[in-house]
Amino acid sequence: MTYDDATHPTVPVRVGDRQARIDELLAPAIEAIWTCGFETFTCCQDLGESNAGWVEKLPHMAAYVESRRGWMLIDFPVDSGLAFLTAVANAGPRDAFYVRMTHWAAPDAWDVKIKPMDAAMFDEESPSRFGLRLLQVSFPGYDLPELVRRLREHAAGRSVPPAPTDWSTVGR
Repeated sequence: MTYDDATHPTVPVRVGDRQARIDELLAPAIEAIWTCGFETFTCCQDLGESNAGWVEKLPHMAAYVESRRGWMLIDFPVDSGLAFLTAVANAGPRDAFYVRMTHWAAPDAWDVKIKPMDAAMFDEESPSRFGLRLLQVSFPGYDLPELVRRLREHAAGRSVPPAPTDWSTVGR
């Protein structure tokens, strides 16, 4: 374990020719994601901790930072992110975990966003050109063990047949 320049301790993760230093709590998830063949951009094991320094320079971010304590984040290319969500949903029952990951109104609902990005952000001499490149998945840290379990089930070729879902927590 090492801290490098990161907020959180990191560990090396390697799957095939893909390798990176990953926040230690998310390392099993990233290893499972890569084993499943999904691409990632970045990840963070606690968004509140990682972004706490923002508040000093950007006071308007205080509520966001506080609301993200204990929440994890994984960024994907859009297609890989959608495949990841599909795999996780199909590798387990349609339980409270499933409802959190699929319905925005569920208690502790996952925050899943596709973020358009302007190429001019990286080359200010270029005209603006937006594209859909990033799917961002943020979830409560307590979902990590089930997430990893489902990814391993998917990697092993196991899925759970569709079944009725208890939507009562979202008013359905």
